[in-house]
Amino acid sequence: MFILENLGCAHCASKMEAKIQELPGVEEAAITYATKQLRLVAEHPWELLPEIEKICTSIESEVRVVPKEQKASAGCRAKIYMLENLGCAHCASKMEAKIQELPGVEEAVITYATRQLRVLAQDPEGLLPEIRRICTSIESEVLVREKETTLDRGKTGKTEQAGAGKKGDQSHESKEKRELFALILGALLFVAGIGLSWAGAGELLVLAVYVAAYLILGSKVLLEAFRNLSHGQMFDENFLMSLATLGAFAIREYPEAVGIMLFYRVGEYFEHRAVERSRGQIMEAVDMRPEVVNLVQREEVQVIAAGEAQVGDVLLIRPGDRIPLDGVILEGESRLDTSPITGEPVPVAVAQGDQVTSGCVNTSGQLKMRVERPLEESMVTRILDSVENAAAKKPKIDRFITRFSRIYTPVVVVLALVTAILPSLVTGDWNYWIYTALTFLVMSCPCALVLSVPLAFFSAIGAGSRRGILFKGGASMEALGRLRAVVMDKTGTVTEGNFQLQRVVSAGAYPEEELLRICASCEQYSTHPIAGSITAAAWERGISLEKPLTLEEIAGHGITAELPVGEVLCGNRKLLAEKKIQVPTLEEGAYGAEVFLAVNGSFEGYFLISDTIKPDAQSAVNRLKAMGLHTAMLTGDSVDSAEAVARETGMDDVYAKLLPQDKLDILTKIRQEQGSVMFVGDGINDAPVLAGADVGAAMGSGADAAIEAADAVFMTSSVESIPQAIVIAKRANRIAVQNVVFALAVKVAVMILGLVGFANMWMAVFADTGVAMICVLNSVRVLYQK
Repeated sequence: MFILENLGCAHCASKMEAKIQELPGVEEAAITYATKQLRLVAEHPWELLPEIEKICTSIESEVRVVPKEQKASAGCRAKIYMLENLGCAHCASKMEAKIQELPGVEEAVITYATRQLRVLAQDPEGLLPEIRRICTSIESEVLVREKETTLDRGKTGKTEQAGAGKKGDQSHESKEKRELFALILGALLFVAGIGLSWAGAGELLVLAVYVAAYLILGSKVLLEAFRNLSHGQMFDENFLMSLATLGAFAIREYPEAVGIMLFYRVGEYFEHRAVERSRGQIMEAVDMRPEVVNLVQREEVQVIAAGEAQVGDVLLIRPGDRIPLDGVILEGESRLDTSPITGEPVPVAVAQGDQVTSGCVNTSGQLKMRVERPLEESMVTRILDSVENAAAKKPKIDRFITRFSRIYTPVVVVLALVTAILPSLVTGDWNYWIYTALTFLVMSCPCALVLSVPLAFFSAIGAGSRRGILFKGGASMEALGRLRAVVMDKTGTVTEGNFQLQRVVSAGAYPEEELLRICASCEQYSTHPIAGSITAAAWERGISLEKPLTLEEIAGHGITAELPVGEVLCGNRKLLAEKKIQVPTLEEGAYGAEVFLAVNGSFEGYFLISDTIKPDAQSAVNRLKAMGLHTAMLTGDSVDSAEAVARETGMDDVYAKLLPQDKLDILTKIRQEQGSVMFVGDGINDAPVLAGADVGAAMGSGADAAIEAADAVFMTSSVESIPQAIVIAKRANRIAVQNVVFALAVKVAVMILGLVGFANMWMAVFADTGVAMICVLNSVRVLYQK
């Protein structure tokens, strides 16, 4: 048995399986995508490992084949650390690469958007000193600390949190003020230097003013460059900017050197502010965890930390308050704004006995609720954890850009060196070509690329969570953007999953209401779901039921009873056929479970009970078809029932009377015919199909096994969530590509303009920090698009 680490494509897994099956000596090869396991039956499986690795990496380059025994014996544990003061996306990728190389580390992932480091290692706590050393050697101000747990956060209480937050805010604000003061003072000295130069002042005075301005603006950059250089960080942004500006001083371009440093620092200042604002907006949208709750004790209300609230505690929810924890209403009536959790704009009425979900906002009446789940298990925490986990699962384009950035900077630096020397030897114009080379150095940092791609996906994850759509990673969002077909399970996905009486059809002797009274009187003692739907329909219409004189329930057939009207039979065709009662053919288009009624040996009518189609199913399917996607529905129900639902919703294809194992076969067939496929389901038997699809999505009301196997979860259980998720994913993919193309195009254009004599270092700084800021703002668009 082998584990296929980093396996990200179900279709690729099937290709690997087929090729491994062809290897000499292999009797059987089976890859289970859900568990990422390869089961191999062969004479010498260990000898085949190199060939298996070759096959797997040729199909999906990042897959690692690990013997299951080795994986199990490793005893790795996951640990999350926060990287405070992390300010450079490119530096984050360097840290990640170095931490990954530490002995005992199975995996290390830094998510720049959340400033989180996830380490999977045998002893992650023991590696902390080395991790800290690596991080500070690359970016000296970075502090590595353990992530605060949900319970820790909840137990700190409002006062302590506020105090800590205030202290941190004051420190950050003071730092920003000092930075802004340095920028203003440096800018004033820069303007003064230009003025003195125009006024014909002495060269030494002008130089002194420029040097003073340069030191005020660039001292931080120079110190950081020297510190990083001592740690072997040659291709660091600070070092390259220092080299470029000091080179400008060397060729007596004083205004250029100071002006470039000023422009760079101003661009960096606004870029950091844009990133912080974007990060704050996204986290604010998804982090709805409460700090405190109002605990009701007898007639008093006590404010306690949210983490201290226990299951069974009674909490007071005032108008305007957010529901802090998952629970049930004990007292009061109100309307809840559920849009923060489900994206549904219409407020929902709640009263005593109703379940409420944390994160919703109480809009009107005062409520008392009983806690059903503690803070660490509540919906608000699950959403936040899901978003953070998703952000750590990087898409392929992100991993590609990270690898590309490691090559890009050295290549541009070498190109700058060649530009400085070779043309100068030919033309003798050293000043011009050195100046051109310096512009290349300014553009050699790939921060715009490394920063903007993950931020685009993180924004999309935040946008999805605001609409009740939880993506489990960037890879699944990438796959959503390439879909060609959407396949749905019927019950619980397209339909509500509840039996309801749809129609009462009388044969003529009795009116519909009387037929319902007779049938419900017989069915009222049955526990069968169909019997329950008939009884519930009679109660809803206010029909009084009679107690049968005699009653017998025949398993698999129905009920025989004695009522004042006579002998009553209500059940399926088999029951009436046994009593030799003729049942007519149902009218075309009718679907669902039929219950036939006969009184005193005469057929009197029938009842049609079926699952209710979700109100948004048809519009959602139409939206999917408008996107050019093929739609199909799979179900174990009868052909007539399935075709009727497919007809009403507008599905392209429908497959009925399927066993759970049949669904995966049909899914494979659709993938071969149409291409990349998404499956949406909610049942336990859907878990293998969800795992086997290119993208699996589960309804939030479904089974835990289905939700666990899925790549996305629709908390609202709404069919409209399917096209919404695809739209968000496509936007994220489109914006990520836009950012990459725009950043590279601007950098290449400025390089070409520099070579032909039309570019300067001002344009180069724009190609670095200016482009990064534009890409950041472009990435955050996903969060606000409708």
